[in-house]
Amino acid sequence: MPALKDRLRADLTTAIKARDEVRSSTLRMVLSALTNAEVAGKQARELTDDDVVGVLTSEAKKRREAATAFADGGRDEMAAKERAEAEVIADYLPEQLSDAEVADIVSAAVAQTGAAGEGMRAMGKVMGLVQPQVKGRADGGAVAAEVRRQLGA
Repeated sequence: MPALKDRLRADLTTAIKARDEVRSSTLRMVLSALTNAEVAGKQARELTDDDVVGVLTSEAKKRREAATAFADGGRDEMAAKERAEAEVIADYLPEQLSDAEVADIVSAAVAQTGAAGEGMRAMGKVMGLVQPQVKGRADGGAVAAEVRRQLGA
């Protein structure tokens, strides 16, 4: 069993004992999402730590998007709840890359692929090289925006 999943389960027990409602409900949702990911597809499988980080990343993204939607709809208490859940999930994600670090990774990928003069046609090549390096550590939309900026689109 992945160490990260063990940590999530142990922290859930601690949160329940401490009567921390937000943390315990969030960890329950995350563990449920992990179980769903394990049984998805034709055959059940054990998730690796990288798979667990992928699930955590998508759960955090769902919370950010929901918080934005609730805030736009004038439901501030629901937006605050979603933000609190996103903060709990963020505790289990790897350290996020800064904008400068993402820019450095993208410029190295542009140089490595020789895509500087190709414009947007090279986006797929550059993203293919960048994605494995930033997986779980940077928002995909922000990375794509930086690639577009550097390719001059």
